[in-house]
Amino acid sequence: MAETAAAHDHEHVASGILCRIGSGFSFATMGALLKLASEQGLNAPELVFYRSLFSLPVILFWVLKRESLASLRPNRPLAHVWRCGLGLLSMGLTFQALILLPLADATAINFTAPIFATILSFLILKEHVGVHRWSAVVLGFIGVLIVARPGGSSLPLLGVVIALVAAVGQAGVTTTLRHLQRSENVSAIVFWFAVSGVLVGGLVMPFFGEWHSPQAMGIVLAGGLAGGLGQLLMTASLRAPVSVVTPFDYLQIVAATAYGWMLFSDVPSTHTIAGAALIAVSGLYTAWRESRLRLKRAAAAVPAV
Repeated sequence: MAETAAAHDHEHVASGILCRIGSGFSFATMGALLKLASEQGLNAPELVFYRSLFSLPVILFWVLKRESLASLRPNRPLAHVWRCGLGLLSMGLTFQALILLPLADATAINFTAPIFATILSFLILKEHVGVHRWSAVVLGFIGVLIVARPGGSSLPLLGVVIALVAAVGQAGVTTTLRHLQRSENVSAIVFWFAVSGVLVGGLVMPFFGEWHSPQAMGIVLAGGLAGGLGQLLMTASLRAPVSVVTPFDYLQIVAATAYGWMLFSDVPSTHTIAGAALIAVSGLYTAWRESRLRLKRAAAAVPAV
């Protein structure tokens, strides 16, 4: 029985890792396609709307295959409204950063979200943050400074600022999800976020929407499908421990760099590579420390025999 359980756990870890790698590749593909669509004339509000619209069928198919429509009933509607509002704002800013920055740089700065999540957990959740995690925060910001090179970079300052604000928004979403997942089904969280993107995007489309070529619409359609697939694969990866699968998220930076080189002729500078490496090390170390802390809390909660 013990061998069977060990084999089952190993299978979950292996499949979780594969799903996480797939989600990172899917999100990198989405980013590249949406940047291509922006060069065809689509703006950030349009990208949010079409990304949500075209990802919704993929999400709904996945939900109906695994669960029933009853699983989509929200237990805390107002919490969903807050999560969706913050998530849509962050998504719009992320897409605007993609428009303004090279793909690799925008992706690298986007991965400062775990750094900001640490800061928000300290400020909002009143969690204890030790010297190790504060050191990781400082290291991550050094990485951002190397990528952005204030005063000596060809990157537009506005694009860097928007990318950082988007990362703060994503950190806020992460902090919110910690509470939301205690009472809400994961399928409901993913589904209602996609629906909110369609509804809010539909409201702003009369002001920002334009007619585009079939080629542009085909590109954004593929980007929406890639984004929906990425969400599902990320959710499926959680069958394995978060601390095991999180390191594979940073392969997305590698994939984005490759897409930037192949599709936009953006050869990453040494500053981008070095800064992205520091951001990745900062995020990985933060994830490792949080995993260690969770294990310690779990061990302390077990009563002595």
